[in-house]
Amino acid sequence: MTRPRSLLRAALAACLLFAAPLLRAAPLEVVASFSILGDLVGRVGGERVAVTTLVGPDADAHNYQPRPSDARRLGNARLVVANGLGFDPWVERLARSAGYRGRLLIASSGIRPLPADEDDGHGHGKGAVDPHAWQDIANTIRYVANIADALGQADPGGAATYRDNAARYTAELKALDATIRDTLATVPAERRKVVSSHDAFGYFSHAYDIRFVAAAGISNQSEPSATGIAQLIRQLRREQAAVVFVENVSDPRLVERIGKESGARPGGTLYSDALSDAGGPASTYVEMMRHNLKTLMEGLPRGK
Repeated sequence: MTRPRSLLRAALAACLLFAAPLLRAAPLEVVASFSILGDLVGRVGGERVAVTTLVGPDADAHNYQPRPSDARRLGNARLVVANGLGFDPWVERLARSAGYRGRLLIASSGIRPLPADEDDGHGHGKGAVDPHAWQDIANTIRYVANIADALGQADPGGAATYRDNAARYTAELKALDATIRDTLATVPAERRKVVSSHDAFGYFSHAYDIRFVAAAGISNQSEPSATGIAQLIRQLRREQAAVVFVENVSDPRLVERIGKESGARPGGTLYSDALSDAGGPASTYVEMMRHNLKTLMEGLPRGK
């Protein structure tokens, strides 16, 4: 009798061993509006979440047109994360049309927004705010806290894990913030002046004391007039802006023309509203900020 019982116990143990993965809770399904938010959710959620990003790498989320497949993705989600501040209002419309009944987290909640230009290219007009709050790492830390709280509410069993992940990530972000400040401080203040494709770096400018002059409005869909381009070129010549940068979600031809006619030299590609693909230099938020810092430092003049 002893041997059969031993064999039975061994068989039961083997069954439990192989069944263990099947008994684990399925990942929490989360949909994020664009690639930067998707990365933040992934860092906070870790293995407990499965993140779907609607607007992928190197794509512009400002005027994204959702597809039928996006509505189906929301149908399976337990949490939907949007930026807010007028950046991705299409998410709310998509959630309504998809019949989504879960929580829609506005990741920028609690952030003090900066005012946008009076004509921001979206027709918002006077009183609009700049939606690119993640360009200031202090704001991104708020995003991370909001995401951790929302994940914990959607998955109470993982709340402690989300808090721990958020705390570790926040420490990494604070160190990166200090690095950006210390590094840019080595450039004389009068030389921290660049022109970029569109007005996406207001928060970066405000946080890190570097001036950006935009070639177009906040929207990449905004097409500046010939008169506007001529005025900008005169301004750049007058202010002696030394370098002009292209953004990964913008048509480079306009900014290259402005650089050629103003005398500002090309300074490389900055990542503003989207990450790069997995093989690129900015496939995560942290890599994006490091890449932008490196590109700025290589382009900005530091001599007398």
